[in-house]
Amino acid sequence: MSVALLWVVTPHFEASTGTGFLVSVRKGNRLFDSSRIFSRDRNVPCKVRVMKRGKQKLSVSSLNAELDSSCIGASGLERGSKFSVLSSLVVTPADNLFMTSKQKVYDVVLKQAALLQRQLGTKEDIEVKPDFVLPGPLGLLDEAYERCREVCAEYAKTFYLGTLLMTPERRKAIWAIYVWCRRTDELVDGPNASHITPTALDRWETRLEDIFIVRPFDMLDAALSDTVSRFPIDIQPFRDMIEGMRMDLRKSRYKNFDELYLYCYYVAGTVGLMSVPVMGIAPESRATTESVYNAALALGIANQLTNILRDVGEDARRGRIYLPQDELAQSGLSEEDIFAGKVTEKWRHFMKKQIIRARKFFDEAENGVTELSSASRWPVWASLLLYRQILDEIEANDYNNFTRRAYVSKSKKILALPAAYFKSVIPPTRLPSPLVKA
Repeated sequence: MSVALLWVVTPHFEASTGTGFLVSVRKGNRLFDSSRIFSRDRNVPCKVRVMKRGKQKLSVSSLNAELDSSCIGASGLERGSKFSVLSSLVVTPADNLFMTSKQKVYDVVLKQAALLQRQLGTKEDIEVKPDFVLPGPLGLLDEAYERCREVCAEYAKTFYLGTLLMTPERRKAIWAIYVWCRRTDELVDGPNASHITPTALDRWETRLEDIFIVRPFDMLDAALSDTVSRFPIDIQPFRDMIEGMRMDLRKSRYKNFDELYLYCYYVAGTVGLMSVPVMGIAPESRATTESVYNAALALGIANQLTNILRDVGEDARRGRIYLPQDELAQSGLSEEDIFAGKVTEKWRHFMKKQIIRARKFFDEAENGVTELSSASRWPVWASLLLYRQILDEIEANDYNNFTRRAYVSKSKKILALPAAYFKSVIPPTRLPSPLVKA
């Protein structure tokens, strides 16, 4: 699995700014060395662990210690309490059972937009809140954000540069969200993924709840606790991302695109909803909040579909096929063809259709980029253009995504930046558009 982090936006409040949020968090060296992360009794006041950085490089054995402890730590679950997993897309009323995944996801988008508008209430600056009181030495919270900054700079270089265009408070918030998403993804894609169980993910969700009641366990949790205390961020998208991790534990095939779409929402679209309160729509934009949310969601789906198409061969070697089974059959392809990894005319025909679909989601996402606040547009456009080029590279490789990995060269990345800048200076449309409510 590969999670795509993306850009999103928030209602028309001048105080909000935004940036691109696009990076695959699956590859590369692993992060963090915080042992026994689930060993704390939730009824005991938090004592935040300080991670000593020293002069060593960030690349350590990542979540090895964390994942071991996630299986053996003394959480509330181990003490006999029951934890109920309630995802907004898992537990649905009886009359929603026949809704498509797109309908369910868009229902979540609408609810999140309405919730944020109620929470903000007025156009007051949402940064004017009491400082988060963190147990421990003075300056520990600054150290926590600095750690998040270093992680982003090390593992998401292009994304990190984009965050520097944001206001200090918002860039720190995005760093904290990014780090939590990466840690969550590594639970099922990290070195200890084979040892992760649904119970371990339940404990991770319990720990998430502690973050939202300002009971962080370690330094990185503390940064996110401070972020959610300063911005009206809802917990549900975080829970839904964890549900995507659960899906990866129990599911390695997708019958149709409806199933795949839901998965893409869980592991990529959720990031947009998490980040909504940290971003901003240009004050002069006439787009509705819901419509720009939907454009952000489309970019998340596009990113994840691109990851899936790029990684077909790699995923097949892990026994996974993230492709609609019914569409494979319609093209005359079987699982055996995927595992054989041969580029045939049938495969080319299938891939062309999949790339067309991904590009349609990118096109839908473009409708919302122009509506962003001015500080957000350039990094978002850069992220979108660069990631979409991966589809071009798959075509250039003659659709061989079995043994050749599509990647965008450094020269092409550099050339994309001026194009992104020129697109970013185009102001929001003042004319009726598909994003504007009639």
